[in-house]
Amino acid sequence: MSVFRLIRSKVCNQTPSDYLSSPRFSRFVHSLGFATVKAEEISGSQPAEVHNLVQGKWIKSANWNTIVDPLNGESFIKVSEVDESGIKPFVESLSKCPKHGMHNPFKSPERYLLYGDISSKAGHMLSLPEVSDFFAKLIQRVAPKSYQQALGEVYVTGKFLENFSGDQVRFLARSFGVPGNHLGQQSHGFRWPYGPVAVITPFNFPLEIPLLQLMGALYMGNKPVLKVDSKVCIVMEQMLRLLHDCGMPVDDVDFINSDGKTMNKLLLEAKPRMTLFTGSSRVADKLAYDLNGRIKLEDAGFDWKILGPDVQEVDYVSWVCDQDAYACSGQKCSAQSMLFMHENWSKTSLLSRLTDLAARRKLEDLTIGPVLTLTTEVMLDHMKKLLQIPGSKLLFGGEELENHSIPSVYGAIKPTAVFVPIEEILKGENYELVTKEIFGPFQIITEYKDNQLQLVLDALEKMHAHLTAAVVSNDPLFIQEVVGKTVNGTTYAGLRARTTGAPQNHWFGPAGDPRGAGIGTPEAIKLVWSCHREVIYDIGPVPQKWQIPAST
Repeated sequence: MSVFRLIRSKVCNQTPSDYLSSPRFSRFVHSLGFATVKAEEISGSQPAEVHNLVQGKWIKSANWNTIVDPLNGESFIKVSEVDESGIKPFVESLSKCPKHGMHNPFKSPERYLLYGDISSKAGHMLSLPEVSDFFAKLIQRVAPKSYQQALGEVYVTGKFLENFSGDQVRFLARSFGVPGNHLGQQSHGFRWPYGPVAVITPFNFPLEIPLLQLMGALYMGNKPVLKVDSKVCIVMEQMLRLLHDCGMPVDDVDFINSDGKTMNKLLLEAKPRMTLFTGSSRVADKLAYDLNGRIKLEDAGFDWKILGPDVQEVDYVSWVCDQDAYACSGQKCSAQSMLFMHENWSKTSLLSRLTDLAARRKLEDLTIGPVLTLTTEVMLDHMKKLLQIPGSKLLFGGEELENHSIPSVYGAIKPTAVFVPIEEILKGENYELVTKEIFGPFQIITEYKDNQLQLVLDALEKMHAHLTAAVVSNDPLFIQEVVGKTVNGTTYAGLRARTTGAPQNHWFGPAGDPRGAGIGTPEAIKLVWSCHREVIYDIGPVPQKWQIPAST
């Protein structure tokens, strides 16, 4: 259906079969008319430029932030960044959007259909090999990860758009009615937009996170300003151009590049009714205070995995553990940060398999690569502190990558695992150190015995971040015990449980925090990007012979 809607938008006087075979369709499919860059050609000699979008116009500023290639340090992207003196057009743009939004169930309902069509066309575009390859390679240039990981991000994004094609956008605004107390009275509940909103997203998923949250905001009738980490903002700049090609009105979204201080000033002056922030806990807490709680968060994730007492499929479980800890060089908010291993697993080849799998990762194919938020020195210093804990030991890694040209502002270490005894983890002087999130290829491994499950649960209870978790067991009573005494918002359970993976088919987000945001599903979109509004109809008739009663 999405193909034929796309066809109808391009030509009205031909049948679908005629148009599919026409040279015009061939050129449309096989060209990237929206793109202003070629991923393979971006370099120091041919730097790409990233612009801002406000009030329907792409603009440059006088300030340019030069982004260095994370693989060789070459200056290869110039980002036009707005400073504090340049935020006025963005403030004005948001202020033009009323609190009741661009559309709602009583206003411009045709825009629900518009965004169903836009999603259909954009989803189809991302399914084209040349388009998906373009975005996968562009992602690799700015957030180096394997081609399979980058292409997977594009795939999930495309499937999300397909999920919300056709009538699915208006179904997000489905209302309900309840009979009243007398004839003519009914109460109706509606999902209502916030109006002007902000979306702030990080570097690690340059396409999936900003696109899914941005579209959720638009579906529900909001007017968003989007801010993506400048290191990777070129990806969403190109995606916005694709969305414009698919029919999105150019003034529906503002796109700003700036430093954190400028963005903070914009938020304080524009006063968006809701802000979605994905990133560090430190910044999240500051924004929650500055914005008086008008915020939803998907912040840090120190994510854990428990291997239960029932040992099976060691090779498979080992492979999933390696993927969870080290894919994308560990730079996922869902990455496996701590592995609790039942003593039965210690008697298997698990640890030797993990060592071997980690050793397979190579910079050449980006199965290991630069860490964009921590330096090599910071990560290795953290390891040294851990190794001072009694009983701790380095299992593998713990060294800088060899023969690399990654600039020193970034990190470059081999996949690393440090063993720390469970009893030591729980000690007050060690706990904060052991559970400090290292956003890179780094994990803690520990062991517990049958009678020590409570120690594991105690360790989990003390954690502050509750994003993802995995309970690797097919013992239903064990799963019941662990899931019933933990809180992580996205918890996988069973032999094939993992910590990573934010596909479009299930909720992904933290739990245990009223500020927690979700992504990807109808429930997440409605929670984050709309609020409840109740309209009570009471039209009468007034009972015959009604008289004014006594005061009460």
